[in-house]
Amino acid sequence: MAAASGPGLELRLGGLGMWGGGGASPGSFYSLPASQTGPARHTLSPMVTGTSVLGLKFDGGVILAADMLGSYGSMARFRNIPRLMKVNESTILGASGDYADYQYLKQAIEQMMIDEELLGDGHSYSPKAIHSWLTRVMYNRRCKMNPLWNTVIIGGMNKGESFLGYVDKLGVAYESPTVATGFGAYLAQPLMREVAENRPLISKDEARQLIERCLKVLYYRDARSYNRYQIATVSAAGVEIEGPLSTDTNWEIAHMISGFE
Repeated sequence: MAAASGPGLELRLGGLGMWGGGGASPGSFYSLPASQTGPARHTLSPMVTGTSVLGLKFDGGVILAADMLGSYGSMARFRNIPRLMKVNESTILGASGDYADYQYLKQAIEQMMIDEELLGDGHSYSPKAIHSWLTRVMYNRRCKMNPLWNTVIIGGMNKGESFLGYVDKLGVAYESPTVATGFGAYLAQPLMREVAENRPLISKDEARQLIERCLKVLYYRDARSYNRYQIATVSAAGVEIEGPLSTDTNWEIAHMISGFE
């Protein structure tokens, strides 16, 4: 069958960049420039990153906290980027790691919530369901050798029970009364465990004071942390995200610290 031709067709094709300026004629093959061919390019290392996310269960709910610094390598480039999100009326999420991957994940979750709401069946995803779904997403991307470079904390309430879970870029997941990512796993986690293990039930105010103390320690000790943060709580009353917030700091002892130059 002969290919269609005519001035109109040639004009339409000639308007496309690949056909003009010595390109292929209609009906023949065209080789794309080298920059548009080749294997798919994957993120080999994070670019703009966020540091620690902290999570803690209290009597009647869960509290999450994260600072708002986006580091471009070692440069404190972006100082007002949120890393906590409200998933639904019973679930909150915080992410550390690559911020672009977090934005992709956030968009996917928001679309999933829209699709679920449009069904109108009265069903709502529980925090544990979101956590389980994230383990499959992370592991799937890991198996494709194109992971989402994030570590995610999910907190929430379901049928009067609090939930706090962890998922990393390999799909490794667990539940715990206290969770921390990034440098917070080394500095803040011991502080939270010391309180949580000795007192299984702590009040919301005590949990907030502990989280704020941990954030201050991280600001002093973690070079990728920042004194501007958000705090999210979920309880029977619903989800609340506060911030940006900041705390008073004291550097009077800085001149006494030496040996790290």
